[in-house]
Amino acid sequence: MASSRESCKHQYLRHKIVHCISQAPHAQLRSMKNQYVGDIHDYRKYGLLRALQSESRCSILVAWMLTPDDGSEDGNFRSYVKGGDRWKTCDPELFKSLAVLHESAIRDVSVIGRSSLIPNASYYSMPVPESRTDREIWQHGLLEAARNVDLVFLDPDNGIEVPSKPAGRKGSSKYVLWDEIKMLWTQGCSLLIYQHFCREQRQSFAKRLLTKLRACTGATFIEAFHTPHALFLLIAQDQHAPQFQKAHSIIYELWNKQIWLTKNDVEMGTP
Repeated sequence: MASSRESCKHQYLRHKIVHCISQAPHAQLRSMKNQYVGDIHDYRKYGLLRALQSESRCSILVAWMLTPDDGSEDGNFRSYVKGGDRWKTCDPELFKSLAVLHESAIRDVSVIGRSSLIPNASYYSMPVPESRTDREIWQHGLLEAARNVDLVFLDPDNGIEVPSKPAGRKGSSKYVLWDEIKMLWTQGCSLLIYQHFCREQRQSFAKRLLTKLRACTGATFIEAFHTPHALFLLIAQDQHAPQFQKAHSIIYELWNKQIWLTKNDVEMGTP
């Protein structure tokens, strides 16, 4: 019976994805950086979000932080969908749904947003502007969208603001600003932030960012999830921390060698 229920659930999600693909808009978002949709990085990040929800069904806001497509070959890492059990066993439900998306050749984040891949999720799809004035308007929209949300996932192109790209400078749209992190934290949200690696030893880079995030927010629960190509930095409000701690065993069991944890100078699940 359990197997039958799982099969029905997979079929439902498959039909849901197919329906969302058919409804994908042909408007502004189609010109934004949708080239990454459904690639291996998507599989890991949505898998991590689903694992963090596994013990709580916390509400999530996904802020895609979209920027214009740049014409690069980034986002072509989709061979995992043909990799068999090596990838499927991490999250079979998510894997099958993204495989359907891959078959469709549709690259549009609205398909994810209109599906049920991330339970209890809402989405902030407004493209990130470059000018300081427009960025302030974007920030206001983000804070409104995050009102009463437990966890905000910030998904910038590159990661957290660096000194060479302050608000208003060309290229600043590829970063989440330190002020935005602080504002969301003050509003009561826990945060998960995508961070691209830089030319620094990865472990020391992660620890340096954790230290800066702790100084910025005052958080007592803060950790970094490593993947082969990126970091995901989790800053948890005290009331959310126990729920996220319970997800560690699931992440270790299902995503070992794909997602591993750095916390308090200890690594879990390192390949």
